[in-house]
Amino acid sequence: MENILRIAVQKKGRLSDDSLKLIKECGIKFNNGTGKLVASATNFPMEFLFLRDDDIPGYVQDGIADIGIVGANEAEEKDKEVDWHKKLGFSKCRLSLAIDKNQPYNGIQDFAGKSLATSYPKILSDFLASNNIEADIHEISGSVEIAPSIGLAYGICDIVSSGSTLMSNGLKEVEVIYKSEAVLLANKELSTEKRAILDRLIFRIDAVQTAKNNKYILLNAPNANVDEIVKILPGMKSPTVMPLADGEWSSIHSVIQEDDFWQIIEDLRNAGAEGILVVPIEKMIL
Repeated sequence: MENILRIAVQKKGRLSDDSLKLIKECGIKFNNGTGKLVASATNFPMEFLFLRDDDIPGYVQDGIADIGIVGANEAEEKDKEVDWHKKLGFSKCRLSLAIDKNQPYNGIQDFAGKSLATSYPKILSDFLASNNIEADIHEISGSVEIAPSIGLAYGICDIVSSGSTLMSNGLKEVEVIYKSEAVLLANKELSTEKRAILDRLIFRIDAVQTAKNNKYILLNAPNANVDEIVKILPGMKSPTVMPLADGEWSSIHSVIQEDDFWQIIEDLRNAGAEGILVVPIEKMIL
C-alpha cells in the first residue's frame, strides 16, 4: 500500500491515549474498536498498528510501520536506525536512579562498584560511562522497585512520573539521568509518496502544538493607552486595533504565549486595559 502511511501506536496506556488524542486533534478520523490491532483512517491516507511500545522502534526500522509514536526512553534504549522527527510534548517522565530511603547519598560516585537493577541497561550504561563510573548492571523486566529490598541490587534505575511508586517501596530518587517525552519516529527509507503524507501529518501536528502553546487575547483600552498596550503585546506580526462604538476606546486583539501569560496580563492591567478576554486556540498556522 504505497499511498498509505502506516503508524505504530502503543496499544493501551497513557501514551496510547495521548497519541490517539493528538491524531484526532489533527482532524484524522478512525475507529479502533476494543481489541483491534489494525485500523484505518476514514479521511486521511493512514493505517494504524497497535503494538507494545518497546516493539515500535524495531517495527519502524524494519519498515513494517512507516512511522511510530513512542516514548523517547524506549527509542533511545532500543537504539534502532530510525529518524527522530519530532518531540510531541506529552507523556513526559524521567529515568532516575533511586536507593533505599534510609541510605545517605553523597553524589553519583556512591554508585561506583555497586549493583544496579534496571530495564534500561543501555541508557544507564551510557550515563555511568559519561561520568566515569563502573557499576554492575542487572537487567530485569518489571518490578524493578523491589530489587534493593530483596538484596538483588544497591539501587535501581527506572521510569519516574510522580515518585509515588518509589516511596511506596521505601526508595528515594537521587539522580535524574534521562528526561523523556513522546517522539515521532520514521523509517529512513520512506518513499517519496509516503514522505509527502508524513509532511502533511507533521504540518497538522505543528498547527495543534502551536495552538496549545498560545492564547488569543481580546481587550478594551482607552485610545490614549493604545500605543503603550501595543508595545506590551507581541502578536504574530502586530496586534489588531479596532475602534469601538465609544469613539474614545478601542478593542485590541493579539496572541500571547502560554509561558508569558500572567506577566503580560499584569502589564496590560497596569497599562489601563479592561474587559480582558482570553480564548484557547484550536489550530494555529504560522
